[in-house]
Amino acid sequence: MYCIFCKNRDTEVIETRLSEDGGAIRRRRQCPKCQKRFTTYERVEELPILVIKRDGRRERFDRQKLRKGLFKSCEKTKVTIEHLEKIVSEVESELKQQDSTEIESRVIGKLVAKHLKKIDKIAYIRFASVFQRFVDVEDFEKELKKLL
Repeated sequence: MYCIFCKNRDTEVIETRLSEDGGAIRRRRQCPKCQKRFTTYERVEELPILVIKRDGRRERFDRQKLRKGLFKSCEKTKVTIEHLEKIVSEVESELKQQDSTEIESRVIGKLVAKHLKKIDKIAYIRFASVFQRFVDVEDFEKELKKLL
């Protein structure tokens, strides 16, 4: 690692610590030439999660997009923002544990639905109606019977 001050290519690590969240290693370095100190971080490079849409297109997984969809499903329900954030984090974590970095949108929908079903049945039905593309009242009725 070169010195950020004098560009010397020979710097020494004087202290190494794990970051608070455990996601990085923090290193204090010192340049033997100019004696200045600086900090570097070492992180694992994560592969992006790609969502395979119904029409075959691929796009990057977007936490914000998932959060926005959940907000719509949970409007005027007892589901709190903390619940929604927890669902988004848990779904993202489950996606990262998959064998592949390319995941079909229906898999993501099932994960979200599983979490919503535990928290609020109305929010679950709203989400399921969009995710499963309910066409008529019979589709709602079938899903409601499963809940009851």
